Amino acid sequence: MTTTTWLRDETPSPSDVYRFLRTGDEDRHQTARVTADGAAWLASAAGGDPQASLARWRARPESPAVLPCGTAFDVVSVDPVFGRRMLDRLWEEGPGSGPVAAHRGRTLLFAAPGTAQRLPALLDWEEWGDAVPRPLCHGTGDAVTVPPLVPAGTGSGPRWLVAPDTRRGAASSVG
Repeated sequence: MTTTTWLRDETPSPSDVYRFLRTGDEDRHQTARVTADGAAWLASAAGGDPQASLARWRARPESPAVLPCGTAFDVVSVDPVFGRRMLDRLWEEGPGSGPVAAHRGRTLLFAAPGTAQRLPALLDWEEWGDAVPRPLCHGTGDAVTVPPLVPAGTGSGPRWLVAPDTRRGAASSVG
């Protein structure tokens, strides 16, 4: 049984690299709140009883959580500038993206389970080399901090750039 840890946000606020998302660009990539279906999808990752996770989130919707990867989603963590470029490309030229969060100076792209295992080999095959910073892949056995369901209003800590809004969440954005 996997336990879920609900955290108080104690993230320091260094220079805010995501300020450009809030200044004149708010609606482009950001969904302010997680929908009910998105919350159910996140709770399904917690293991055990998803209803218990939803009850904790209902009691404290402004609290981030730590959820395990590998069942409902994997997470690809990238440099924030590269992450922004990826989002721009996905939204301007492609299908958009699944959920995306910002936390501790990284952009977290939520992807289908199994992505963390396959992505490094795919990047090697495509001969990416040192062209871009190597992403960190979080899959089975890893856990990530998930932003709160509603914005905390402090401007610091984890936050959704693209909030989950469907039960399938990230699975629909990975081909």
